[in-house]
Amino acid sequence: MSVSMNSTSVNPTSVTVIGLGPMGKAMAGAYLDNGYEVTVWNRTAERADPLVARGAHRAESVAAALAVNELVVLSLTDYAAMYAILEQAPSAALKGRTLVNLTSDTPDLARRAAAWAAERGAVHITGGVQTPPPGIGNPETSTYYSGPEEAVEAHRAALEVLTGIDYLGEDPGLAALFYQLLMDMFWTGMLSYVHAMAVADANGVSAARLLPHASKAMDFRYFLEFYAPRIDAGNHDGDVDRLAMGVASMEHVLHTAEASGVDTALPTAVLAHFRRGAAAGHSEDSFTSLVKVLRP
Repeated sequence: MSVSMNSTSVNPTSVTVIGLGPMGKAMAGAYLDNGYEVTVWNRTAERADPLVARGAHRAESVAAALAVNELVVLSLTDYAAMYAILEQAPSAALKGRTLVNLTSDTPDLARRAAAWAAERGAVHITGGVQTPPPGIGNPETSTYYSGPEEAVEAHRAALEVLTGIDYLGEDPGLAALFYQLLMDMFWTGMLSYVHAMAVADANGVSAARLLPHASKAMDFRYFLEFYAPRIDAGNHDGDVDRLAMGVASMEHVLHTAEASGVDTALPTAVLAHFRRGAAAGHSEDSFTSLVKVLRP
């Protein structure tokens, strides 16, 4: 079913979803599962076909997608894509709309987007989804939100269809910042797992055999809870760990990877950071002293 610009909805359980990658599809599907009237738009129109088959309405244009609902959920690659898409519609099409922008990008770009939306009479809520697409619709998962609190509260029911809400504050850049902090840890950690698996595989160890050991090694909660208050206090004493130990440990990791015929770029990069900290005089300090080296 197609939607034209003459359609208008005041139904509180009505939403427009723009962007139908895996995340956008999951979001539109969750709304359909919860009885919402869902309008969708995507640059590749046929991606909407499975959703239309389930009852979603396909907008014939970006302007039509904006016109039909006050609440508009954006799930795009980056903010450049947001501008490229929304600027296909007249500026007036954004007036009175609440844009829930679940697109990943930098805090500064989120702030600029909020100002851009406000200039056109729209409200911008920044979001950072903390789950992969299969977690959409699970209330135990969560999304970072920042921007006008009254807008978040006005649409709480609709947002909670997707995930739980982790509201961070009025600054529209906060959700983007926390999301990027999360991604910094997630991708670095997961790459270390993939690298370790390459070394394991080279030595005849399967992923299944390593799994229980990997799960223990990557459960950082104890360490995070131990180091967080010390970092906030500026305490990098080497009473529990020393950066010199980290240097030696990463040298062993590097040599093991080399002997296994596995690419050494990742452990080399980690070792370089450790050596840089040691050269700055922190050999006898905790490895957390690298905070001062990374942010001079």
